[in-house]
Amino acid sequence: MDAIKVENLTKKFNGLVAVDQISFSVENGELFGLLGPNGAGKTTIINMLSTLLRATSGYGEVTGFDISKNEDDVRRSIGVVFQEPALDTKLTGRENLEFHAMMYGINKEKRRERIKEVLELVELSERARTLVEKYSGGMKRRLEIARGLIHWPKVLFLDEPTLGLDAQTRRHIWDYIKKLNKEHRVTIILTTHYMEEADYLCDNIAIMDNGKFVALDTPEKLKDILGGDVVSLEIKGNSDILMNQFKKWDWIKTMTKHDEVLSMTMEKGERRIPELINAAQENGVAVTCVHLRKPSLEDVFLHFTGRTIREQESSHIDRNKEMIRWRTWRRR
Repeated sequence: MDAIKVENLTKKFNGLVAVDQISFSVENGELFGLLGPNGAGKTTIINMLSTLLRATSGYGEVTGFDISKNEDDVRRSIGVVFQEPALDTKLTGRENLEFHAMMYGINKEKRRERIKEVLELVELSERARTLVEKYSGGMKRRLEIARGLIHWPKVLFLDEPTLGLDAQTRRHIWDYIKKLNKEHRVTIILTTHYMEEADYLCDNIAIMDNGKFVALDTPEKLKDILGGDVVSLEIKGNSDILMNQFKKWDWIKTMTKHDEVLSMTMEKGERRIPELINAAQENGVAVTCVHLRKPSLEDVFLHFTGRTIREQESSHIDRNKEMIRWRTWRRR
């Protein structure tokens, strides 16, 4: 049985489609990633699957329970680490876990044993009696993960678990997440807009944009879609003439133009660079810089949407501002 099953799940807010008829499944023990810019619909999916939001239409099932009919059963079987901090900073780490365990009705003896286990798991045993207000950002995140695990959930939702953390701390959190998934066999649904985070952690990734899935597969297969190496030419001149020339060469698998950079995928890219530069010179186009690398998930996102994830985030911010202005105007 799959840990999660979703069919045509949709959520609308006052006519705005936040999640648009998505379908996917997650196997038991899988680490599944929802990758996309802020505003793409990732958190809305988490909120529907965790029963915090009711879907407009479609079907969702978590550990065999219908998210619209068996809310209590779903909640007992999941743990959630929210994007926004949700700890009581005036309590110690242990007291935060104690309170959460009591909310789930765990008796005193099991509570004491479980708190000890999860504190050891996230390496906070020595700071258990320290007030949370004195914790670093990384320590608070680790405590939130421990709290999400306190009641032995079958599925753990992590909504942007490393948002705002420095690179070193982020990498440590990745290690805890990997350990939870691989050693403790916890099914994990992770949302992120960090490409490298999804690539490092996830067994399967759904790339989201404007409430839809634009691609879904393993990180390796998603990058293989592009085929071979990525060669990028920074150019000055008539790019249309050059692109028409390149389209005639069947060894160029994909081609996208972004600002003044022409990016192509091909096998053995290092051997093809001289041909590309010669073609540019013959067509009166200056090549100011050449880059050669392996495909990344950013390339995959660009391939499917025509824009980088940062540009998509900007467009989502602009759209949200327009919605706020429109609602303000209506209230006048």
